[in-house]
Amino acid sequence: MVGPERGRYSTKVDRLVADARWAEDAGMDTVWVPQVPDDFDALTAVAMIGANTSRIEIGTAVVPIQPRHPIALAQQVLSVQAVCEGRLTLGLGVSHHWIIEEMLGLPYERPLATMRAYLDVLDQALSGPGTVDVENEFFAIHQPLAITDVVPTPVMLAALGPKMLELAGSRTDGTILWMADERAIGSHIAPTLTAAAEAAGRPAPRIQAGIPVCLCADDEVDAAVARTNRILSEAEVSPNYQKLLDQGDATTVGDLLAAGTEASIEKRIQSFADAGTTDLSFRVVPIGENRDELIASSKRTRAFLASLASSR
Repeated sequence: MVGPERGRYSTKVDRLVADARWAEDAGMDTVWVPQVPDDFDALTAVAMIGANTSRIEIGTAVVPIQPRHPIALAQQVLSVQAVCEGRLTLGLGVSHHWIIEEMLGLPYERPLATMRAYLDVLDQALSGPGTVDVENEFFAIHQPLAITDVVPTPVMLAALGPKMLELAGSRTDGTILWMADERAIGSHIAPTLTAAAEAAGRPAPRIQAGIPVCLCADDEVDAAVARTNRILSEAEVSPNYQKLLDQGDATTVGDLLAAGTEASIEKRIQSFADAGTTDLSFRVVPIGENRDELIASSKRTRAFLASLASSR
């Protein structure tokens, strides 16, 4: 998981590209780019990464749909896909009321129906050059598109509740998760998503879980948990995530942290795989008392993750 560094304006672009190049050189399968509400546009970041890498899949995690007309988004996605030469996976979501309503001043109503109507458009728009003809309760579109023949673009949804999971399984390639622990994935997400995909005759869906990671000594784990809760706790207040937390054992983002020795982290990673996770997106959380210690911590964790990728 790579993303912009808040406030580091002069180095933001260079750091994004450097992080993505590191992920590719380290042997990672995918680099995931979050859409932070107050920062860099995720699809612009994907275009930059695509132009500066050659192999790695690049996914958005995730682009909120309400601020964008589906044709405008499709034009951007197809243009970025042309840059990426087929390596873009589009992660979409309905975001949260505190972003859509309170920040953007848009209605946060009927998110499931909105996503379903949105997919009606994207199903056609992302399938290849031609005319998009869609009339549903949200859109009346008759729009030609001839941007690229690099198709189709895989789509995944940020799906937390049962109905959105059913939609993801029946209409898309899978789900992108945050704040989901092993029990939530194993007992709630994977069964619901997989059953919907099977009923629709679709391939087994991807289940991408984002987790924080920190390689450290056993006696530093508490400090790593505390820092994780301090820097990544914003989303916990969302009712959407609260409902997801109710499905598992975690109560804070720190409870999702894979921390400690190499063996401890590998054991936690395996527990996610055993629960049904197909993809893990790692958010490196460094610890330390000063900038040099934080940088050293980040490098240690990255080196360990690279060793896992190369040993598969």
